Amino acid sequence: MSPHPAPLDQHDLAPGDEQISETIASGVRGYLVGFILAVLLTAISFYVAKSDLLWGPGIAMGLVVLAIAQMGVHLVFFLHITTSPDSTNNVLALAFGVLIVFLVLAGSLWIMANLAHNVMPDQMQQMMNMQG
Repeated sequence: MSPHPAPLDQHDLAPGDEQISETIASGVRGYLVGFILAVLLTAISFYVAKSDLLWGPGIAMGLVVLAIAQMGVHLVFFLHITTSPDSTNNVLALAFGVLIVFLVLAGSLWIMANLAHNVMPDQMQQMMNMQG
């Protein structure tokens, strides 16, 4: 085993992965590619929503797919979330953030469902008594 690490191959990196010997031009190029992809996905989303390209009920699923692709572009090109060992902390922080958002949304929906279930019958009975 040699004491010196192998030189980095510029073609062996993920699209959003930061390069050690990154020049300003290559950094701007990565952000520009991400920006163009994000704008293109946004334009496609508006086109899909307003056109008859997809079957009516399938438009929502098409928009979900485009939104997931948009999130992928942002994660890779702007937040530099890749599979490299250097971004382990970023991936863990992202996973923790997603967990917290999921818990808040699921808890809110659970509370609202229980409130609707427990409060609605009483209010409906009161409304029926007021009308009759």
